[in-house]
Amino acid sequence: MSALKIKKGSTKHSAYNLRPTFSDTTETHTLAVIVDNEPGVLARVIGLFSGRGYNIDSLTVAEVDHTGHTSRITIVTTGTPQVIEQIKAQLGRIVVVHEVHDLTVEGRSVERELALLKVTGVGDKRVEALRLADIFRANVVDSTLGSFVFEITGTPDKIDAFAELMRPLGLSEIARTGVAALLRGAS
Repeated sequence: MSALKIKKGSTKHSAYNLRPTFSDTTETHTLAVIVDNEPGVLARVIGLFSGRGYNIDSLTVAEVDHTGHTSRITIVTTGTPQVIEQIKAQLGRIVVVHEVHDLTVEGRSVERELALLKVTGVGDKRVEALRLADIFRANVVDSTLGSFVFEITGTPDKIDAFAELMRPLGLSEIARTGVAALLRGAS
């Protein structure tokens, strides 16, 4: 009797590899979805996420073609590779969706976000807040005797870092626009 040729990962007790082949690592993906600019379209797209228990980390929507009446929805979401593929497939099945692009997979992209941060404080904290704002290239868009409102544009990581440095200096409010992203190059 000849020896059995058993694939790696299986045992001699079974002819099947019972180990799941699914990845359990979560990844963050940026999706660009081109849709009809009609009432209720955003609700249908977002309903897909909420109905299946998927999370949205960031969401931006704007009309991109006035004559064609199309809008671009940029969604940042997190999930396993299988979940991301399922999201893209289900988005593509919605009638009002024209295109679904995974900017994370399709190539290098440019991602930016705008944030407004209100920092309250006096004395040395005000001076330190202005010094840090200069380093991060944040602009002062409003100033009173007790507070500043800073405007900062950059990657989400840059905005997170700036906000963390402003917390001990009196960060009292923050408003973020969400990620806007485009593929780099001629494509």
